[in-house]
Amino acid sequence: MNWSKSAISMAVVFGLSACGGGGGDGGGNGGTPDYEYQAYACDAEIYEKAKELRIYQVMTEAFIDGDSNHDYNDGYGTSHHKGDLQGIIDSLDYIQSLGMNAVWMTPIFDSEGDSKLDATGYFTRNYFAIDPNFGTIEQARTLVNEAHARGMYVIFDGVFGHHKGNVTPSPNGLTPSGSDNPVSYPGTDNDTLEFYKEVASYWVTELGIDGWRLDQAYQVPVGAWGEIRKAVEDASKATTYTMNGETVNPMGYLVAEIWRGESEIAEQAYGTTEQPGLCSAFDFPGRYRIVQSYAVEESGGNNHSAGNLASVFSTHSAYPEHAVPNGFISNHDLVRLGDLQQRGNIAEPNESEYWLRHKAANAFLAAYSGPITFYYGEEIGDEVPGFADQEDNTTCAAVGLCDDHVARNSGKVEGLPTGARTNGDIFTANTEQADLRDYISTLMQIRSENPALYKGERTAIVTDEAVNVYFDHKLSGDNVVLFLANTSTSAKTVTVSDAQIGSNGDLKDLVSDALISQASGEYEITLGALESRFLEVVDPSPEGPDTGGIVGEGELADCTLPDSSEVGPIGEDVFARGSHNGWAAVDSHKLNYKGNNLYQLVFDEPSDTAFGFKYAVAEWSDDSTKRFEVSTPSQTVVLGTTLPVSRIEGSGKEMNVTIPEAGKYVYSLKIDNADPVSAAGTMMVSKCE
Repeated sequence: MNWSKSAISMAVVFGLSACGGGGGDGGGNGGTPDYEYQAYACDAEIYEKAKELRIYQVMTEAFIDGDSNHDYNDGYGTSHHKGDLQGIIDSLDYIQSLGMNAVWMTPIFDSEGDSKLDATGYFTRNYFAIDPNFGTIEQARTLVNEAHARGMYVIFDGVFGHHKGNVTPSPNGLTPSGSDNPVSYPGTDNDTLEFYKEVASYWVTELGIDGWRLDQAYQVPVGAWGEIRKAVEDASKATTYTMNGETVNPMGYLVAEIWRGESEIAEQAYGTTEQPGLCSAFDFPGRYRIVQSYAVEESGGNNHSAGNLASVFSTHSAYPEHAVPNGFISNHDLVRLGDLQQRGNIAEPNESEYWLRHKAANAFLAAYSGPITFYYGEEIGDEVPGFADQEDNTTCAAVGLCDDHVARNSGKVEGLPTGARTNGDIFTANTEQADLRDYISTLMQIRSENPALYKGERTAIVTDEAVNVYFDHKLSGDNVVLFLANTSTSAKTVTVSDAQIGSNGDLKDLVSDALISQASGEYEITLGALESRFLEVVDPSPEGPDTGGIVGEGELADCTLPDSSEVGPIGEDVFARGSHNGWAAVDSHKLNYKGNNLYQLVFDEPSDTAFGFKYAVAEWSDDSTKRFEVSTPSQTVVLGTTLPVSRIEGSGKEMNVTIPEAGKYVYSLKIDNADPVSAAGTMMVSKCE
């Protein structure tokens, strides 16, 4: 799909105030402050450990009413607006039972106001006090200590780019300057940066928190993030607590929220190798691909092919080596997966497909390489009844039904109040909710026991079912797991050789414990509709997976053909335009004319990846001779294979290709017939020998 028209681009325009409205863009990285930020490398030990994180996010004011003395009573969204710290404390056993090992709560600092915005916590006045509508400092301390006693980490939410006026001074007497984007110009007032270093360090020292989720991180210069990160790491190394019977330091994990595309996340969160900013950021580009694959994105667009799901990781090539993306499906600013299914007229909660799609999306997240975050309620397939019918309601803000806060509905935790504590209504999951919840708990157990899932080296396995079945080989040490995901609504059988997956013995299903044995050197793996499978390779071969068969033959696979001085039949430059390059017509992906109606591009792919693309000229138009794609029903490119292509009518759909390993590849397009009505030809993507 064309990402320039997607919801993630719309998020750049409309999502700036979505976390509670504070501050807008403010030109976070636009200025050049008269200040030289100190450069600090990412702590490899911290971020290797962070890959184990299974974070459970709660919207504090909307979650659980644990203490009727601390309520907001009003706010955005459809919740009771009575959530508090005691409600989170009361829920820790439940969160742990899901297999989560960390909890992140939206901001809990004193906002001293009476607006709906104050209930979100994203527009504070006192960074060093707990909001009395949420609880007390003693309850905050209890929450952290009780989480640690259960082997769980605690992550606070930091808003360091905007605040209310007249901010309460820090214990050291510092205040930030300005009411919006105050860290941007430390050359004018260096106390601003020092103030936020003190905020970030204070709660590590005072309570032993394990890190920060950083709201609208683009509002803070990337160099300043490096200094704030270093302050948190230093405070963490100087602080200890007891977890699982051992004396440990707080983790010191920081993760950025930048609701934008990968190039902006790279620039505004990660920085450069020479001057890293933050070392982890939420994977918004990946998130949109996940919901496109199993529902629709907020704009209504979807792509249910396995190729689209595979492209989740293609955007990571835009990031520097120190980047550790954090995978997720939903949060407090986005629409829940259940509501997105209904928006796309795909499935309703009374249909089995609704629950299968939740299982599938969460299975993919369980196999995600890096830390992951779950939003409260997703584990029971929560949704807002009737929300799909409200999308065109211009008064939705008045009743809390707009996209950016529809997911802020009341928390539902087994055995705890569903609304005001005094109402006496206790939540009990129905059969489908309990089944999904138990499945996610099983997935998290499997993930925790298999480092290949959260930090393993990925190799794409290409099969004849590539259009429907996502297939990963994941390796960490001697732990090898195959992850397969059927994105279609019919059963599929995948056949692979022992060499192809690097296996000398049985495959063990990590959910059912069933074994799959090879016959004549091949395995048949069956997946039901929308089913995902986690298969342990019991006896991995030393050679690993064989990605051979991706080198083609003939002129379409020849990477050494000279350019021709002639003009090709298309009459103008042709490009491989796709999600890997923002759908742009860029010189790095221009095909050269070789003569004999053949166009080719030889490109050095820096890593394994997957993306959608089409062959097209620089200007999009309805000229049917100027855009080509695979004409087979699957629209999947099988590497090293000659495939038919034809003209695209209207907007068309892109071809999906999986690149299983780094190296030089040739992209070829041969026009056999340039007739305006029946233009056709052949194509190939092949690794160069």
